[in-house]
Amino acid sequence: MKQFAAFAAIYGLLSGSVIIAIILSGIVLADHVSFTGSAWFGYLVMLSAFTFIFVGIKRYRDVDRGGVIGFGRALGLGLAITAVAGIIYVLVWEAYLAATNYAFIDDYVDGIRRAKQAGGMTGAALARAMAPLEAMRVNYADPLFRLPMTFIEIAPVGLVVALVSAALLRNPRFMPAR
Repeated sequence: MKQFAAFAAIYGLLSGSVIIAIILSGIVLADHVSFTGSAWFGYLVMLSAFTFIFVGIKRYRDVDRGGVIGFGRALGLGLAITAVAGIIYVLVWEAYLAATNYAFIDDYVDGIRRAKQAGGMTGAALARAMAPLEAMRVNYADPLFRLPMTFIEIAPVGLVVALVSAALLRNPRFMPAR
């Protein structure tokens, strides 16, 4: 069990660090913020960085389990890696928000407003479209809302990668150890 936890910690730290480093670099280096494009970019980065789930499960199977691992144990390790990466993601995101005086949500909502206005939306239609975002702006100030919301951004991607990795790697003939 100690090795299981070590694999989860190592590969979760690697995965979470890659995700947050690339996403924060993109935010800091961007001249302007395109939230639609950045959302797709963010999920692509998460998917790429979560290859550490596959690598971690495979290494655990090959090195510690003699080349054999059941679906449940593989999925458990994948979810543990996801949890560690998610915690890293949340903690670093919170540090970033604090360092930038929590400006992200204002920039996000204002960017969407500008995009809708540039598309010709005005008046009551704009107010209706922006109402949920204005509510989110208020809720985002509450850490009990923001922390789980931030974790939920990353968790589904990790879940999918963990499921696929566990399904593939439970077969000892799939990419066997050399």
